[in-house]
Amino acid sequence: MAPRGITERYNKLKEAVNRHRHLYYVLESPEIADSAYDELEQELVRLEAEYPALITPDSPTQRVGGAPAAGFTKVRHTVPQWSFNDAFTPEDMHEFDVRVKKMLGTQTLEYVCELKIDGLKVVLTYEQGILQTAATRGDGVVGEDVTHNVRTIKSVPLLLTRPVDVVVEGEIWMSEEALQKVNAARAKTGEPLFANPRNAAAGSIRQLDPKVAAERGLDTFVYDIARSGEPLPPTQAGELEYARALGFKVNRQHKEVSSIDGAIAYWEEWQKKSKTQGYWIDGVVVKVNRRDQQERLGFTGKAPRFAIAFKFPAEQVTTVVEDIVLQIGRTGVLTPVAHLRPVLVAGSTVSRATLHNEDEIKRLDVRVGDTVVLQKAGDVIPDIVRVLTELRPPKTKPYRWPSIVPECGGNGSIERVPGAAAWRCVEKNSFAQQRRKFRYFASRGALTIEGLGPSTVDALIEQGLLSNFDDFFTLQVGDVLELEGFADVSAKKLIESIRAVAKSVPLSRLITGLSLPHVGEETAILLAQNFKTIDDLAQASEESLSDINGIGPIVAKAIVGWFAEKENKKLIERLKKVITIKSEKSTGAKSLPLAGKTFVLTGSMASMSRDEAKEKLRKLGAAVSGSVSKKTTYVVAGEEAGSKLDKAQELGVPVLTEEEFLKLIR
Repeated sequence: MAPRGITERYNKLKEAVNRHRHLYYVLESPEIADSAYDELEQELVRLEAEYPALITPDSPTQRVGGAPAAGFTKVRHTVPQWSFNDAFTPEDMHEFDVRVKKMLGTQTLEYVCELKIDGLKVVLTYEQGILQTAATRGDGVVGEDVTHNVRTIKSVPLLLTRPVDVVVEGEIWMSEEALQKVNAARAKTGEPLFANPRNAAAGSIRQLDPKVAAERGLDTFVYDIARSGEPLPPTQAGELEYARALGFKVNRQHKEVSSIDGAIAYWEEWQKKSKTQGYWIDGVVVKVNRRDQQERLGFTGKAPRFAIAFKFPAEQVTTVVEDIVLQIGRTGVLTPVAHLRPVLVAGSTVSRATLHNEDEIKRLDVRVGDTVVLQKAGDVIPDIVRVLTELRPPKTKPYRWPSIVPECGGNGSIERVPGAAAWRCVEKNSFAQQRRKFRYFASRGALTIEGLGPSTVDALIEQGLLSNFDDFFTLQVGDVLELEGFADVSAKKLIESIRAVAKSVPLSRLITGLSLPHVGEETAILLAQNFKTIDDLAQASEESLSDINGIGPIVAKAIVGWFAEKENKKLIERLKKVITIKSEKSTGAKSLPLAGKTFVLTGSMASMSRDEAKEKLRKLGAAVSGSVSKKTTYVVAGEEAGSKLDKAQELGVPVLTEEEFLKLIR
């Protein structure tokens, strides 16, 4: 017999599954995603397997119905490998439609819709119709040679139907059926199972032994001709047929539409049919059909302007909230986090979800013990989007926001941040906050004190050796010897490292390390470029700070408020006695080539790191900001550019590709 709690859970699950089944199949008005429904049904199956006595005739279940990269040669792509910008709603697609029509100066536009296969991109190069190389996308400029594995895929032609030089792009994928066979074999040998077909495809194609890849049942679809020695058809639809005629496997589920509404209808259709094909589909790629229009639209720093990936809604599953805990941030702000029964969502296992703030907890009415719908889009932190109250255990209580948080130190008092939904510790020197602040102060993001890792910082605080930032610079060898794991030599080495840093601390690094509210690395550099000393900054007004491009009124007010506090004034005076602060204010900057110009960097570049790019810009007199505004002169968009690129396009800020940026700084 099942325990009483299990029986209650089972009965509630059975009612919930029956209800959601009826909503979906009969009324055609589902309230939750298919994946969330599946999770409920699977939990029911698991309970019945463990407690067979629970099964009743009305139960829904009783209806009849990767290898190391060092092993691969690098390949430089002859054609840059772009990624697509994403759309998530019909409104996003209408904005895309308006944008491309405006650029082309037309009122009508034909599109081609193609299924977006969730696999691994591959670039195939043929000479005289013979396969030469197969490479992964890599960073878009350089990929890895995986020819030995791709040759084992039966749908990849080793010889084309005619001797043409051509570069094509496609997707390597694994079917659900093949995944099950692979995982069954791995289970027998005790190897970890692949979470999804995409991971399995990627892991298979990166095997050093081609015999392994040959056994995995991999397949391909080719969807683009990147370059050809023959004239290409005038349309994208024609290009797909051209690829098919050369002998490539092309997905037949594509469609020409005469408007963006047709593309949206195709997307809606395939949301419902996405599970019917045996391979994973995570959206629809929509492309302008005519090639001459594609060429006129061209590319941004990271993606084609003539195409967009229209993604399906984020995956949803259900799980149970086991606890709600408060995390204390570096500035003392409290963030509620739900501890969850571990669950697989969007291909990865998660056990935490942010609840954001007190207002969000009240809006959801989420309680410990609740069954919740969890949503995860890509690599974004998962969110709880709904509580299934019909599964709520008896006697659960609403979550009560505490008035005292012992981890805040002192008497544990907390207070609501004025004008915001957030709460913070009243005591500003709690151990939890001190630990984060002191770790950050010593880290590479701030003062870069070698040998002062997180565990050493924690030990210094616990021993009472650190209570303020200036205490770092008054430590003695004997103090450090009190810590576990330190001997005479290692203690001396740490003190020497601290004293070496103290001799010359760049003003921007000090500002970063002080953890001023709303001030990160980029803002700290802007401040250091505009104020010669820490005293000059401490005396600045909100107006003078707001005049700096890249610093808004909220940040300016926070800076002035921080320096106005008596404790912080004393801290600055003590720091000035134990460290030498190096000025970074630009002198003669007006004569430099990029003086007065502000740049924002987004994405990664093949030719240099972001820090190197920033350094080059500053030497030329430019300012580098972390956010895009109307005052921004240029946005430099590298590979995998993010939301800053979208903001630049929205505001009409000029965007530079990596090549254009390199020409400019030369």
